[in-house]
Amino acid sequence: MTTFSKLQNDFTHNIIGYSAIGIILSTCLGSVAVMTTLMHGHHLTQMFFVMLSVVFCSLHNASILTVQKPELIFKLLVTSTLVNVLIIMGGLIF
Repeated sequence: MTTFSKLQNDFTHNIIGYSAIGIILSTCLGSVAVMTTLMHGHHLTQMFFVMLSVVFCSLHNASILTVQKPELIFKLLVTSTLVNVLIIMGGLIF
């Protein structure tokens, strides 16, 4: 089993606890990504990255609220985390 499969299996078995932690993680990372993006101005490119962050955070949170399959929720959490971390790193580098 790969690490991703192990994490997904654990997430599936403990969906209630991990969903609460996932909402907090996604929201906090999203807000930091928006803050680091807006530190460099409010032009079209910055607004695109803000929109990207908000869309992925909202997709993850909406998947929990609409009681989707745990596999989908986990994949959206991973995607949201990766996108926001990349936006944060890009905002800190440039």
